[in-house]
Amino acid sequence: MDRGSVFAVPVLAPSNSNNNNTANGNNGNSGGDVAIERAIVTARFARFVNDFRQDNSFILRDQLKENVRIRQYYLEVNLEFVAAYDEDLAGCLRDKPANYMPLFEDAVRAVAKENLMLSTEEEVPDFQVLLLANMNPIPIRELNSESVSKLVKIHGITIAASNPSAKATHIQIMCKNCRHTKNIPVASGFGGVQLPRKCDAAPADGQPKECSLDPYLVIHDKSRFVDMQNLKLQEAADVVPVGELPRHILLSCDRYLTNKVVPGVRIAVTGIYSIFQSKSANADIAIRTPYLRVIGMQSDADGGRNRIFTPEEEQEFLSISRRTNLYEEFSNSIAPQIYGCADIKKAITCLLMGGSKKVLPDGMKLRGDVNVLLLGDPGTAKSQLLKFVEKVAPTAVYTSGKGSSAAGLTASVVRDPSTREFYLEAGAMVLADGGVVCIDEFDKMREEDRVAIHEAMEQQTISIAKAGITTILNSRTSVLAAANPVFGRYDDMKSAGEVYLFMPIILDILAKHVVGIHQGERFAEAVGEISIATMRAYISYCKSKCAPRLSHEGAQLLSSHFVDVRSKVRGMEKKSAIPITVRQLEAIIRVSESIAKLTLSPTASERHVNEAIRLFNYSTMSAVQSGNVDGQSLSDVSSAVAKIHAYIRRRLPIGHRMSSGTLTDQLIEENFPPQIITRAIDMLLQKEVLQFEKRRLSVKRIAL
Repeated sequence: MDRGSVFAVPVLAPSNSNNNNTANGNNGNSGGDVAIERAIVTARFARFVNDFRQDNSFILRDQLKENVRIRQYYLEVNLEFVAAYDEDLAGCLRDKPANYMPLFEDAVRAVAKENLMLSTEEEVPDFQVLLLANMNPIPIRELNSESVSKLVKIHGITIAASNPSAKATHIQIMCKNCRHTKNIPVASGFGGVQLPRKCDAAPADGQPKECSLDPYLVIHDKSRFVDMQNLKLQEAADVVPVGELPRHILLSCDRYLTNKVVPGVRIAVTGIYSIFQSKSANADIAIRTPYLRVIGMQSDADGGRNRIFTPEEEQEFLSISRRTNLYEEFSNSIAPQIYGCADIKKAITCLLMGGSKKVLPDGMKLRGDVNVLLLGDPGTAKSQLLKFVEKVAPTAVYTSGKGSSAAGLTASVVRDPSTREFYLEAGAMVLADGGVVCIDEFDKMREEDRVAIHEAMEQQTISIAKAGITTILNSRTSVLAAANPVFGRYDDMKSAGEVYLFMPIILDILAKHVVGIHQGERFAEAVGEISIATMRAYISYCKSKCAPRLSHEGAQLLSSHFVDVRSKVRGMEKKSAIPITVRQLEAIIRVSESIAKLTLSPTASERHVNEAIRLFNYSTMSAVQSGNVDGQSLSDVSSAVAKIHAYIRRRLPIGHRMSSGTLTDQLIEENFPPQIITRAIDMLLQKEVLQFEKRRLSVKRIAL
């Protein structure tokens, strides 16, 4: 655990010593002078910083000079560099980092003073060493008591970040009676300090001291402080066992590690696994709460954000982008175990790639993310598609609409039990910033919760005004939602708006019906042409390197198509189920850009626009024109069915029977089309208003 002062044990010997075994603590001088041992260790760290070379370049010394020049007093060091130069030093940092990191920072300060030829101690401030380790990360749920005080590496997603505060490293205290002063070091991390209960100043002239109990006061002006920030890191969803809740751990960051991340960012953290005593009144004196004192932080490569691609990876991705049939191959590799759904998989491909974000001259931003809504009967593989997208997207969060609230999807305000201050905890759409949110059972969400995500979907922001906190969070995410029809089944006698009861704001691409079946052994053997790992990396590369714009020819084609669609919808006798507005035009533009981005094309040409129009006609326009029978509009068919139902109720009272053929002939005489008559009778049979008898030769009315 954290200590209030720095000390060293005699484990390292000078480099010119003949006894190399002293590095393992076998020098037999455990009672030696601690100051001498501190100087030995610091000197070895200083030689490492001065002498370490890579490709004939003194990378650490050069980095130190550059940082001092720009007044950034820190040094990033990879633990592999230390191990390559001196394995004993690296082992000490792994086993007792709390003891040796202060000595490492003292050595960096000494090297900076020596190389920069500064004259006084005051001109060289304290330096911070940011230690990065390439060791295998430890899952948060596997951290235990054996890891206390050891160097560990974990990765996860930040779900909360406190406001930076001032943390004392040394405090000066003064006796309020005799004015005696002394400096006390303060433990790092969450560790604190306890003031002496009695004044320990030496008596003057042999006179007895008369200082009262608890005489010391803290002189803040002469104390030393550093910036400190607390984070909450949650383990990634893909490592959480089924049926268990994700676990989290507190992080303590100081100095140059503060204000580096915001909620929703995936990071890999190197730190000292430490413990502290909770301030809770019911806390047992023997129980300690674990936390991680961060000494190194880097962006998680698996998260896909700010990822640096190697030349070999870039060459591989460029070769993939030149494939002649990449669009088909990529879409077929999405959930290959699901048979069919070709156009729906292509729509999901567009969602994963996304369009191009634009910033207009007046500062207004136009989003480039594509939202997809899958609508269909139960058992049509909607959830399987969502689960696959969660795996293949570089950043993804999966949630179910039934168990999601507005606060869980956006952000919640939580009170810190220790400081009693309010802070924000990010919801699913903030955590998936830059990725995809998969919302299953979208129709089961409450209306007020569904409305809460409209701003996040269109404006890419989440506005918070709670408990005195007024802020705007980024939510630059695509939404892939799945929903069932009202009453659980699709009714082709109703419009899409009546069947699904959704506002047009959530309709970018309307996938009307997902058809997916398991085909025996083929389910286990289905493998996509492109692996999931390659797809995830390629998506990250395309989104970071390519931002296509609509070509002049594509813009003209799209403009004429939009005018034609508006004319068709305007020509309908009844109001269409889905209004065709500029929002749909923007959706087609985004889809065109996403198809172009898949092949790393700088412009969206006519070919890309034609494919986007085809997807638009397959989804949204088919919903607008749904229900047409023999050229009749949905409203005409619904009106005819209602008249048939009224006629049957008049001609056939409850409990009476009639020949099926006679009933059909009478309806035909009333000039009703046979196809609509059959559909109307089937609907009454489904609603259990009518019932067939005598091998369907007669029909009986059994209800209203």
